[in-house]
Amino acid sequence: MRAADGLLLGVLDDDPTGSQAVHGVQVVTALEEEAYAAALAGPAATCFVLTNTRSLDEPAAAGVNVRAARGLVSVAERRGTRVQLLSRSDSTLRGHVMAEVAALESVRRATAGRGYDGVLLVPAFLEAGRLTAGDIHWARAGGRLVPVGETEFARDAAFGYRASNLRDFVAEKSGGTIRRDDVASIGLADIRLGGPERVRELLAGARDGRWVVVNATEYSDLEAVAAGVLIAERAGSSFLFRTGPSFVRALAGMDPRAPLRSADIWPAGGPPPGGHGLVVVGSHVGQTSRQLAALRARGGIASVELDVPAVVAGREVAADTARQVIAALHDGDVLLYTSRAVATGTDGAGSLAIARTVSAALSRIAGQALAARPAWIVAKGGITSHDIAQQGLGIRRAEVAGQLFPGVISLLRPLDAAPGAIGVPYVVFAGNVGDDETLADVVSILNGERDER
Repeated sequence: MRAADGLLLGVLDDDPTGSQAVHGVQVVTALEEEAYAAALAGPAATCFVLTNTRSLDEPAAAGVNVRAARGLVSVAERRGTRVQLLSRSDSTLRGHVMAEVAALESVRRATAGRGYDGVLLVPAFLEAGRLTAGDIHWARAGGRLVPVGETEFARDAAFGYRASNLRDFVAEKSGGTIRRDDVASIGLADIRLGGPERVRELLAGARDGRWVVVNATEYSDLEAVAAGVLIAERAGSSFLFRTGPSFVRALAGMDPRAPLRSADIWPAGGPPPGGHGLVVVGSHVGQTSRQLAALRARGGIASVELDVPAVVAGREVAADTARQVIAALHDGDVLLYTSRAVATGTDGAGSLAIARTVSAALSRIAGQALAARPAWIVAKGGITSHDIAQQGLGIRRAEVAGQLFPGVISLLRPLDAAPGAIGVPYVVFAGNVGDDETLADVVSILNGERDER
């Protein structure tokens, strides 16, 4: 249906981890129409624009969304077709929810003369144990499902919240301007008993940008909703999407791909053709710290710590840290990580400013480390992954080759980047996915030591 309608899909991704469920698509970091056009020319007709807005304050985030959306719409108009805009954000609900949706709504009004009929909220990330049932969003933690409002993610310094019921969440984030009863819902019974036609029927009643919560616990739910959306759009309705990673795959009509292993990563089938790897860890959530400890416990990797209090205090420590990393890369794999004590500001904006400062230091170090010709690079954490890609490695456009585990942890192949980064597999690893051993397992896969599917 997508191909027949000539539809394009523009995904505005607020950090680089949203591509975890897809493959064979391109991501761009440059806010330029030519980059979007090159990415959308591929067979998937899908472009991820890495806006990194989760690291920005609200006005800046809105501005970036407006600029990116205008460019995507312009590319579609030049091709004589239409682009669906999808605001991809965190499956644990962190991010500039209302501001980014409002920004994309403003572009719709400016370019189409009217706003969207509905905004679908679909935060499911099924591969990572994030799902929605009974309008409550759940996250797998410690081997069990927990209402997301009770997880550590809900206590985020910049984007904290209380509600687990997504209708209440929309009301909370709107500051009371949207009532929970004004938020519609597509339930599992609607999807599984009525199928795409029932979804279309429910969506047909959406007007004036009404929020619609989408329940989903498996991909067949998301695929039925995607089909219902396309049918409703053919009838003249228009929708914006605020989603986690899984719905992107469903809306794009993409089949899953088996996890990548040596034969997929290295031209000669692996192991890597010489050199050593670099792991950069900026994320400080508890899950990441446990993974970091497990990687160090396995041994065989040199550890270099970046002193976060010193960075925040304005002391020049990045240059010395970079020298340590480069020297260690000549002898083996290297782990560069931030000191584990969380540095926060007096408010959300202050915390984001600190995160940007630390991420910029990590990016400078990673960029200088290219001089040691690393065989592969892993970046752990959303803001960290984006800044290292754009600022450290100079990546403007890259292809998502696939994932190292089912639906999680993407491997990018830089297409337009700094010379030293071309041909270097770049792994984007979200801070909040995987079990305690996953980071260590990623290193084993990249080194050709673990090749089972």
